Amino acid sequence: MITVIINSYNNEDHIADCIASARLLTQHIVVVDMQSQDETAEIARRLGAHVHTFPASRYVEPARMFGISQATTEWVFILDTDERITAKLAAEINDLFAKGSKIHASHFRIPRQNMFAKNTWLKHGGWWPDHQIRLINRKFLLDWPARIHSTPEITGSSSTLRSPLVHYFHTDISGMVKKTIIFEDIESDLLYKAGRKVTISTFFRKYLAELSRRLIIKQGFRDGVYGWLESIYQGYSKTITWIYVYEKKYITNPSLSK
Repeated sequence: MITVIINSYNNEDHIADCIASARLLTQHIVVVDMQSQDETAEIARRLGAHVHTFPASRYVEPARMFGISQATTEWVFILDTDERITAKLAAEINDLFAKGSKIHASHFRIPRQNMFAKNTWLKHGGWWPDHQIRLINRKFLLDWPARIHSTPEITGSSSTLRSPLVHYFHTDISGMVKKTIIFEDIESDLLYKAGRKVTISTFFRKYLAELSRRLIIKQGFRDGVYGWLESIYQGYSKTITWIYVYEKKYITNPSLSK
């Protein structure tokens, strides 16, 4: 059997659909709620999920290992509230386990469909296939580092599934900006602590490099207006990271300024 682990924080508008998609795969659902201030945890309980509380965090990685430890099954599937398991993906996984033969892989990579504004699949710009390790045999899991955007450390061999996971990663412009403020501030902390150099010219170099990578090299323009918007946004996001670094290095700590 498989347990789906869902990490949540103030996701009352999304948790019901997320749980519904998880039930396509299994009835074993664990929600790790990071002290939501809305009805997320209550909704999850009403829908029959096992809800556990974890200290609030601005990103999910610190709660990953805790969530996995709450499972009683050998296999776990990691799902975020802005992601959905599709019927095809659930069928592929269930078929894999129903064959009765030994599964040689210790974990599986799953392609992810990144959806802009909930209706446009970004197939270019470096957004596809965006493989993510989400199906894991707990016996082989060593650690999931608590740093942002980390990947799990797993022994054994990996395999890749065909059917995708749907990811509603940018629902609207205001949501995109809110994520940037949070995530790029965290990224900038890591760069600042690493002593990375930054000047005014860094802002322009980072913006143009990311824009050209997404829009031209990875052909984001082929996704139409949303491909253009996403490419421009990624350049903006990268620039904000380095502006934060500059602020922490020379404005918040003016003694470091030359």
